[in-house]
Amino acid sequence: MPERAIRNSEYVSQIKDFSGLWFGSILPTDIDAFLDFQDRLFVFVELKYEDGQMKRGQRLALERLCDACGNEKRDSCLIVGKHDSQIGEEIDTAQAHVTEVRWQKQWYDWLGRNETVRDVIERLLERCDIHIPHHIIQPLALARR
Repeated sequence: MPERAIRNSEYVSQIKDFSGLWFGSILPTDIDAFLDFQDRLFVFVELKYEDGQMKRGQRLALERLCDACGNEKRDSCLIVGKHDSQIGEEIDTAQAHVTEVRWQKQWYDWLGRNETVRDVIERLLERCDIHIPHHIIQPLALARR
């Protein structure tokens, strides 16, 4: 098994107190994952438990961030996925099922497509003609089998 992509896992369970960062009705949100592919494709990932939904403020913030990052030299995508991992269990982000995608300033419903976060990212890489060297991808792909 390759090295896990969780650095400093002992800190993951720490609760971040944002109470000192309230500004009226505005408070911080987080991003579950971010990938930068050669400054040509930015991918943001937000995961929710089962049928959980993003709150309106989080949705607007991530949507605006995604849209602001896309330009003539870079594409940007926000992938929303769901998982069913229980508290205390690790969430395999790559295998989370995609429920919706933000692409080129539009939302697309992904329910019923039965695609994972990994599937959608691989499709994006192909669409954007971004090639990750095989020797980099292969060890991770083999280890997951």
